[in-house]
Amino acid sequence: MAFDLGFRRSCVVAAILALGAAPAAAQQQDLLLGYLAATTGPFSALAKRNAVAVEIAVEDINAAGGINGKKLAVTSFDTGGKPEQAVTGVTRFAQDMPALAVIGPFSTSECRVSFPTGERLGISQMSMASSAPKVAAPFTFAFRNATDEAYTYERLFKTLKAKGYAHGSASIAYATDDSVSQTLGTKVLPEAIKNAGVPLEETVSFRVAAFDLAPQVSQLLQKPTDLIAVGTPPEPMLKLSAELRRQGHKGRMLGGSTTADAELPARMGANGEGTVITATFFSGMPDERTQKFVKAFEAKLKAKGEQVFEPNQFDAATYDIVMMYATAMKNAKVTGDPSKLAAERAAIRDEVRKLKDFPALVGPLSINSEGDAIKTIYVLEAKNGRWELVDTHKN
Repeated sequence: MAFDLGFRRSCVVAAILALGAAPAAAQQQDLLLGYLAATTGPFSALAKRNAVAVEIAVEDINAAGGINGKKLAVTSFDTGGKPEQAVTGVTRFAQDMPALAVIGPFSTSECRVSFPTGERLGISQMSMASSAPKVAAPFTFAFRNATDEAYTYERLFKTLKAKGYAHGSASIAYATDDSVSQTLGTKVLPEAIKNAGVPLEETVSFRVAAFDLAPQVSQLLQKPTDLIAVGTPPEPMLKLSAELRRQGHKGRMLGGSTTADAELPARMGANGEGTVITATFFSGMPDERTQKFVKAFEAKLKAKGEQVFEPNQFDAATYDIVMMYATAMKNAKVTGDPSKLAAERAAIRDEVRKLKDFPALVGPLSINSEGDAIKTIYVLEAKNGRWELVDTHKN
């Protein structure tokens, strides 16, 4: 690969490069996007198949004639979920190659350091997952195809009340060593519970890698509550749900986008039955576009010899990021001419900011003044090893 530069790629990302990003001479003929992957790290369960969604989007765009007469290509850098690697990746995309914009990074902790770097270098980044409040707001080149957790939890509590779920009391359990989880536990969840008029009984914290959560659960169950709102990546949910059931907890867990893993209900099994979360995509929607994407996603995994799973909300968000960039490039009449690189990067940014009611895979989507996507919120419940749709909140 001409753009080696120490890039670390997973096998699935390498598949994208084989399909999309060409050697240097060919890339001069293509319109190039950078992709900050997170195939390892605390959110890898949510992020590790985002590359498949990128691959599908690139194929769809190029099969339809490309963009302004040119093919779209993608080159990738694996951050491992580490903020410092996200900075390295966006710097290389901006300075060492003619990337027009960047897909990612994934997490809030990465965005908090890579967004200022992208702003300084004049290249757009769009996260598929970061959801702590106002992370993109200070910057002009920063976007998030994700919805603020405060917005989603407000709708979650509306559903709990409207559907008659027990909500007489709540507690909070959150991870301290992940940026968005800590923001959830210390700011978003207490405020959402207060605004919902639900008494907050107890708050406990733990580290993502904690082996034994028995002390935290024992503390929670000194004051049993109907709801335990969780701020954590998916993996600790497995331990937490098992320990809650072992100690006799009868209520349900609540989660937001950090737990929107398509596999989580099956992995938690009976321990997670009744868990309610918010998501911005539901693979069970019967519309033609959703099912076409789901089938293409599953077919890609099967062809790669990987276990077949349904796409999660971050896979759908990643697909839509590529589509939004493609639309912005078309509207800006981007050429990929190296002598116009700075101006075309700025033009892409300006066109993304104009997007209103964009026909995204997840439904109509608009970019608000803080650089965040406003879109439909789905409330899902874990039943019999699957997420089932409980409620829908249009944007």
